[in-house]
Amino acid sequence: MRANLTIDSRRLWDMLMDTAAIGGTPKGGIKRLSLSDEDRRVRDWFRRECEALGCTVHLDTAGNMFAVRPGKDMTKKPIAMGSHLDTQPTGGKFDGILGVLGGLEVLKTLHQAGYETNAPLCLVNWTNEEGARFSPSMVGSAVYAGAYTQAQMDAVTDKDGITQGAALEAIGYRGTDRPGALAFQAYFEIHIEQGPILDEEDLSVGIVTGIQAIKWFNCTITGRESHAGTTPMAYRRDALAAFAEAAQQVRQIAIDHGGLATIGIVSAYPGSPNIIPGEMRFTLDMRHHADAVLQTMVTSAKAAIAEAATRHHAAHDVQPLQDSPAQPFDPACIAVVRAATEKLGLPSREITSGAGHDAMYTARVCPTTMIFVRCAEGLSHNEAESATQDDCGTGAQVLLEAVLAYDARG
Repeated sequence: MRANLTIDSRRLWDMLMDTAAIGGTPKGGIKRLSLSDEDRRVRDWFRRECEALGCTVHLDTAGNMFAVRPGKDMTKKPIAMGSHLDTQPTGGKFDGILGVLGGLEVLKTLHQAGYETNAPLCLVNWTNEEGARFSPSMVGSAVYAGAYTQAQMDAVTDKDGITQGAALEAIGYRGTDRPGALAFQAYFEIHIEQGPILDEEDLSVGIVTGIQAIKWFNCTITGRESHAGTTPMAYRRDALAAFAEAAQQVRQIAIDHGGLATIGIVSAYPGSPNIIPGEMRFTLDMRHHADAVLQTMVTSAKAAIAEAATRHHAAHDVQPLQDSPAQPFDPACIAVVRAATEKLGLPSREITSGAGHDAMYTARVCPTTMIFVRCAEGLSHNEAESATQDDCGTGAQVLLEAVLAYDARG
C-alpha cells in the first residue's frame, strides 16, 4: 500500500507562470508557435526539468519528447501522461501547457516521496498540437499513431514557405526514434475544458468520455474581379457576395443539427477597395459528437457553397484538410479517473470534449482518457484564458491518483 501523495499546487502554479514568460505577450498570454525559437526554449526547459528527476528524455523523428521515469518492472510498457507546450498566436497560459506541467508535477511529487511505480511512467510533449503555424493540428501525435506519415508532416509549410521539417531541424529537436516505437500501456491527459460547462455547474473537474468528430476544409469561391464603380450589380460575379450567402447557410446548418461550424480564416482577392473580389479563400471547421450527423452537415454545407457560387456565376472548390472521427475513450481509464474523483470527494460529471486533443490519436493505439479542469467562462485560445491554482492542483491530483490506480492493476 502507498502512503497518500499530495500534489504541490503552488509548485505547479509557479511552473505555469514561469514558463508563461517564454513567448509571453503584453496582454498576459503566450505566443509560442510550434517549432519557433520560443518553442525551442520551452523544450530546453522541459528537458532540464525532467532530467533533474532522473528521467531519460527520448526524441522521435517528429520531434515528440518522451521523458521516461523508471519503474520496478522495466519490461512493462510505460503509463503515459502529456499534452503540448506550443500555443496559438494569442494563446493563454493553460491550453495544453497544464497537461505537460501537471504531468511534470506528478513526477516531482513521486520523486520527492521516493515512490517507485510498478511500470515506468512517461511524460510526453507532443509536437504541433495547435496547428496555428503548420496545419493541420495534432500532427506529432498523429504521426505517432500512424495517421500521417513523417513525409507528410515534414512537407507542410507555414505562411512564409518554411516547411515543418526544416523548422524542426532548425530548433535542433529532430530525434532518431521511430514514431510509435515507444508503445504505451495507457495514456492520460489533463486539460482545461475550453468550454463553459464545468464553470457554469461549479465543478472543478470533468471525466472525459470521448472527443467529438471534426472535419476541416480549405474552400475557394472563384468569380471575376472587376471595377467597383462601373460594373452594375446584375453583371457582377462577386465571390465575396457568394461567400457571405454560403457562410450564413453553413451557420444555420450547424444550428439545425445541433453541431458546430466555424469559418476561421477568410481572404479576399485581389484585396483592393475599388475592385469586386474575384476570389474568396476560407477555412471551414465542422464538428458533431456523432459521425453520421457530421457527415450530413458536411454534405449540406458543400451544397450550400455550390448553390451560392452558382447564383453569382462563380466556381467553387472544397478540399478536405483534416478528418477526425468521433473517438470514445477507454472504459478502464475512465473508471480510474472516476474512482479518483470519488476518493478525493470531488463532485464531477462526465463530459465529451468539443475540441480535438492529442488523446484523440493516442486512443487509436492504446487505452486513453482525459481529465478536464474548469476554466473561467470556458474561454480559451485567448490571452485572457484563466484557471485557478486550486483547480489546476486538483486536476493534477486526480491525474496522480488515476495513474497510480492504473499502475496498481498489475
